[in-house]
Amino acid sequence: MKEITIDKANEGQRIEKFVRRFLSEAPLGFIYKAFRKKDIKVNGHWVHKDAILHEGDVVRIYVTDQQMADFAKPKEVEAKPLNHPIVYEDENVLFVDKPAGLLVMGDEHEKRVTLVNDVLSYLYGKGEFNPRNHAFVPAPAHRLDRNTSGIVCFGKTDAALKELTALFKERENIDKRYLALVVGVPENEGSIDAPLLKDAKTGLVKVSPEGKEAHTKYRLLETNGEVSLIECELLTGRTHQIRVHLSSIGHPIIGDGKYGDFEMNRLYKNKYGVNYQFLIAHSLTFKQTSGVLSDLKGKTFKNALTSEQKSLLKRLNVCKI
Repeated sequence: MKEITIDKANEGQRIEKFVRRFLSEAPLGFIYKAFRKKDIKVNGHWVHKDAILHEGDVVRIYVTDQQMADFAKPKEVEAKPLNHPIVYEDENVLFVDKPAGLLVMGDEHEKRVTLVNDVLSYLYGKGEFNPRNHAFVPAPAHRLDRNTSGIVCFGKTDAALKELTALFKERENIDKRYLALVVGVPENEGSIDAPLLKDAKTGLVKVSPEGKEAHTKYRLLETNGEVSLIECELLTGRTHQIRVHLSSIGHPIIGDGKYGDFEMNRLYKNKYGVNYQFLIAHSLTFKQTSGVLSDLKGKTFKNALTSEQKSLLKRLNVCKI
């Protein structure tokens, strides 16, 4: 028998979801059978699988030691300091400034070196996450491309992650702004309303009438006549949206290896050492929020440009931000 006391991070979950996370390697049939046999109890009583857990509840899972060893394999985490700037943190959320080149979550090519693993190691070191005692694992509410830098928001509790994810999905109460260094001189203000279609085989995205609705606004901040610094506002959240939209109007992002101007990319790499796409998730404003995110209402969070980014903009004389 395994006994777990529910903490703040895990409250608000359905008991079924908690057990499925805790016994992450167990077949679903095994878990549903345990509920039917009343081998899962809360505060000493059998509960329906849809029952909601509260902080302080005591969950007992009646399985053998061998079954527990086979089915409850904790995520491997090593306590480490976080080497990325923290934009904001409270007991519910953590906003981290991700560098270009780092994956948010693992893929088929890279599993270990990710922002998620860095954050879990940081929270483990603080005593706010222990994979052996937690079914809920802190996670990002959204993603950025590997080569896009900027703010990524993590939910440190189940309730916070649910609310953050809903905000990013619905988009009505969150304002996301990006900084981009682009080829040429766009209009002072513009709106790109062009559907985007992703090729499942190549992963590339293109403007297509068969694609999903995509809408980006932008405004010119500064230009030297050759390249320009612009601010983009995402009104939808399609894969590679800003990159494809800006390329489609003839102003691709400097350093973009998929949708950019390859000749300009080579020039800026050789002359200025730019080996990344200059696209930064720079600003987040929360409008209406509630629940555990109430304290974020009306607040704006911005990341600080790196010394390398500031130096480049200064050399190009487009440093007005």
